[in-house]
Amino acid sequence: MPTYENILYQVENGRARITLNRPEKRNALSIDLVEELRDALWEADDDKSVHCVVLKGSGSSFCAGYDLTASRKKLDDGVMRRRGVGFDDDAWNIERFQRSLRTLFDMHKPSIAQIHGHCLAGGTDLALYCDILICSDTANIGYSALRNMGAAPNQMWLYHCGPQWTKRLLLTGDTLSGEDAAKIGLVLKSVPEDQLEAEVEGLADRMSWIDPEMLSTNKRIINVGMELMGAQTLQRLAAENDARAHTTRAAKDVFKQIATEGLGPALRDRDAPFGDSRARVEGAETRDASGNLVAQDQMPD
Repeated sequence: MPTYENILYQVENGRARITLNRPEKRNALSIDLVEELRDALWEADDDKSVHCVVLKGSGSSFCAGYDLTASRKKLDDGVMRRRGVGFDDDAWNIERFQRSLRTLFDMHKPSIAQIHGHCLAGGTDLALYCDILICSDTANIGYSALRNMGAAPNQMWLYHCGPQWTKRLLLTGDTLSGEDAAKIGLVLKSVPEDQLEAEVEGLADRMSWIDPEMLSTNKRIINVGMELMGAQTLQRLAAENDARAHTTRAAKDVFKQIATEGLGPALRDRDAPFGDSRARVEGAETRDASGNLVAQDQMPD
């Protein structure tokens, strides 16, 4: 079995458990991590004993996004490689990243995302390629990076929660609790955090009782239906659209600020006007002077 540096891989009881294992970075996605993930997913798909894959994160979060500080290990082979200088280089690198994540969609066997803590930006790109998403009630899900860093490089949002909620969340970068994400269909369901693992493992148990070839048959016809609705084409266009968004003044300014002041100050400046950055699915979004949502039982009559 291959050895991995950025993930944990375990096969047991008819399932492969793959754990993103960079807890000190809240499992931020580097190219090295996603290529290990890609290889592990194809290994699970090839393993006759595996019926499904459970994808989760170690530490306090599922995945807090793309790693904006890491770069690919340099290869001392004399080849001049793409560094994202021009539009085509940028689009090429985004597409390479997304091809690795899209293995979850392309592989034959079903996958379950087990989401706790933060599932932000690139973490949502990863999770939304899974077949089924189950999260804790207190999970924090959203894409605040779209406020000034680019466009979502995959657009599975549209196929999960429809155009209006996709626009509401991606046009503002606001986030949802796991409980609210379940209400709009962004995830299948949410449960209390102390019940999350049991909920996911219980579903994996049920899949383990089904012939894996039967599971593959039923997954793939549904995914073909999504492809007929343009899902795969839209993912390709989304990657190019993200590269286009990187040419905007807002994106150029924020990446310049990150280079000169660091990531923390840039994110604080970006998010300051948005308060807690939280959207509410049901009821009015009444906010206090700091921009934080007011609990519905504390709203004025």
